[in-house]
Amino acid sequence: MIRSLPRRSVLSGLLAVPAAALLAACSDSGKAEAETPAAQPVDASKPVDAAKPATPAVAAPQPAGKVDTAKLLEAGSLPDKVLGKEDAPVTIVEYSSMTCPHCATFHETTLPALKTKYIDSGKVKLVFREFPFDPRAEAGFMLARCSNDNYFPMIEVLFKQQRTWATAQDAQAALLNISKLAGFSQESFEACLTDQKLLEDVRAVRARGEELGVDSTPTFFINGNRYPGALSIDEISAIIDPLL
Repeated sequence: MIRSLPRRSVLSGLLAVPAAALLAACSDSGKAEAETPAAQPVDASKPVDAAKPATPAVAAPQPAGKVDTAKLLEAGSLPDKVLGKEDAPVTIVEYSSMTCPHCATFHETTLPALKTKYIDSGKVKLVFREFPFDPRAEAGFMLARCSNDNYFPMIEVLFKQQRTWATAQDAQAALLNISKLAGFSQESFEACLTDQKLLEDVRAVRARGEELGVDSTPTFFINGNRYPGALSIDEISAIIDPLL
C-alpha cells in the first residue's frame, strides 16, 4: 500500500533528510555502498563497433532471479520512459534512484556506451523506472516527469549534478536553480512538487518494483533476468551478446 502524505510533504521533506545520509541511499538497508560494485569507466579512445558485438571482456554475471517478461512490461501507474526501438530483441528495465551514486555512475559511464553499441543500433530497448529511497529522490523524479519531453535530459542533468543538490543543506534551492535552467519557474517548480497524484504515482512505480524483487538500486532486468548493481558495459555486453 502506498502511504498518502500531506500535499506539501515532498517540498518540505527536501529539508528533512540529513544530507550526509543521501549518497548512501542505494538500498533500504544503506549497505549497497559496500555490496554493489561501481561501474568501470569506458575507455573513450577505443572505437566501438556498433555493427558487430565484441567478444565479452568479462564473464557474464549470474542473474539473481527471473520474472515473467509480460508481467514486467505491463503498463504501470506512469507511462514508461523508453530509449530505443520498440521491436529491439533485448529489453533492459532499469530501476534507479536519483540520490544513488551507483545509479549516477551507471548513467555517466556505462549508459553512453550502451546507447552507442546497442540502443542506437536497434538491438536494445531501455525502460527506465523510478525507485526513490527518500524525498529528494522523489522530488528529482517528479521534476523530470513535469519536464515532459525533457525527461531524460533532466535525469541526465540531475545525475551529473547529484552532489550539488543531493547533499545540499538547502536541497529545495539547489533543485530550483537546476530546474530554472530547464525552463521551470518558481510557480511551476512548486506546483510540480506539490502534485500529490504525481507523488503517489512515483511511489506506485517503486512499489511495483518491490513486487518484482527490487530492493536496491540500480537493478536491471535483462529479458526478464534480474541483475542488481551498477553493471559495466563489459558485463552488459557479456549478457546481451548471446541474446542477439
